[in-house]
This record gives sequence, C-alpha cells and structure tokens, in this order.
Amino acid sequence: MQTSNTEISATLTTARDYIRWATSRFNAAQLHFGHGSLTALDEAAALVLHTLHLPYDLTDTYLSAVLTLQERHAILGLIERRINQRIPAAYLTRETLFAGLLFYVDERVLVPRSPIAELIAQRFSPWIYTAGVASILDLCTGSGCIAIACALAFPAAEVDAADISEDALAVAEINLAKHQLENSVGLYQSDLFCDIPPHRYDIIVSNPPYVSLDEWRNLPAEFHAEPALGLKAGESGLELVLRILADADDFLTEHGILVVEVGSSAQTLQDLLPDVPFCWLDFAHGGDGVFLLTAAQVSRYHETFLSTLD
Repeated sequence: MQTSNTEISATLTTARDYIRWATSRFNAAQLHFGHGSLTALDEAAALVLHTLHLPYDLTDTYLSAVLTLQERHAILGLIERRINQRIPAAYLTRETLFAGLLFYVDERVLVPRSPIAELIAQRFSPWIYTAGVASILDLCTGSGCIAIACALAFPAAEVDAADISEDALAVAEINLAKHQLENSVGLYQSDLFCDIPPHRYDIIVSNPPYVSLDEWRNLPAEFHAEPALGLKAGESGLELVLRILADADDFLTEHGILVVEVGSSAQTLQDLLPDVPFCWLDFAHGGDGVFLLTAAQVSRYHETFLSTLD
C-alpha cells in the first residue's frame, strides 16, 4: 500500500531525512541525471535546499534542523513532480549553477551543463594570450551562461551573444540583468553568423545543437522536456557545426581561436574531416566532445569546410 504524503511528513522531519528519502525514490524510479547534477544524491540535495531557500554549500549542521509541515509538503510536491513528470530539476527550481554562477532557467532554454565552463575558468589558457583578448562571441547562447561567464572572466573584453530563438534571448536578458551585465554583453537574434554585424573576435565559442535525429528520438524523457531546437541538428548531428566551421574564417582575428562543443557527434565529425587537426580538449571535471581550432587552422581548411555544405 502506498504511503501518503501526510504519513511521510509525519515520519521524515529534517532536511537530511528528505535528501536521503528523495535519493532513494529517484534511484528506484530510475531517473536520468545530467542536467547540472550527476547523481540522485546531488539532485535530491539541490531540490531540498532550494525549497528551503538555503544555499547549496550549507554546512551539515543545519541538515538536522526540524522542518515545518509546510516545508515538508513543499519538498514532497517537488519530489513527486520530478519523478512523475521527468522534468529536470533545474526547471523545477528555475535555477542552476554554471561556472560557479547562478543562472535562471526555464523550458525555453537548455539547462546549462557544458564542460566549456572549465575553459572559461582557465580563461582559455594556454590556448590564447589572455591579456590580449578584446572580443568574444558566443554562438547559440541559450540562457546566456557562456557569454556571461566570459564577460566576468574577461571584464575588459567586448562580448556578444547570439541565438536564433527569441525565447532563448528573453531568458538571456533575465540573466544579464541578474548579473548586472545588461550594458556589457550584446545580444543578437541570429541564425549562427547570419545577422552578426561584421566584426572579428579573438574567441568564438559555441555549444550548438549537435544531436542526430536518431539519437534525439532515443534520449531519456528528461531531455525531451528541453526545447528540441537546442538539441536536434539534422540526420548527422553536424548541420550547425559544419556551418560554423565554414563561416568562422570571416569572424576570427589573426590569432583567434574557435571552440565548439559537439558532444556525441565528435567521432562523426572527425570521420567526416579526417585531415583536419581538431584539438579535442580534456577536462579535469568531466566532459568531452569539445574541439579547438586556431584561426590559422580555420583559414587553412576553409575550402574543406565549405565543401561539406555542398
């Protein structure tokens, strides 16, 4: 017989109780994680602490505090929604961490989770002379997380961000205001480079859609809660990536770099362009499928990239 929420709330009294119980429920329900948290425990802690309006780095001492009945029922409601609707936790809390920063998110954008955050924290060193970075472009910006993290990492640089989705740009505007960068980051509604004013950037960074149609159809339910526009990229998953490669030569400075996440389509890209010396980056905190090319390499293989669009 199923235990009612009233019975549960009478038995479980502390934040620690609810984190443990939610973890067990999530594991039993075989939820999928990967939208900002990697384990059931991490996600349970995030949901409980958010509901209690407590910081994510709360010390263990407070986890033993007894919760009010109202708090217990609010936590139970979120846990049930996470299980029954397979909604990523970030959409339930309307927030997520990226590059150590808190961002607003909702169903209009993908949940930020790119390993590119690690590159930004390193200021793209040693791939570029940090002090010489004057301009950065973030293509397919979504929530604006990469552009905002770059603007804070390179306060002297001009940062632009572009997305084809008007809805995504509306979320990016919320996050620019949240981080007080409304006047520091330029937003453009653009299909990749199409409506970007002529300009050359020291860093072009992008986490574009790169999921093939077959892969997208087989993704766990949590991914189908996200906008398909931010995931699907044609039969091969390379539809947008190849366009970025073909056009980047017109937008990079002489010593600039192009950094693009292609995730699960990395091998497909390498097989398609076996002669291109993609530098596949390693990440200390996990993640893969991110390549880097210098401006010289982008220029050298420009005709090759163009040929893939025929």
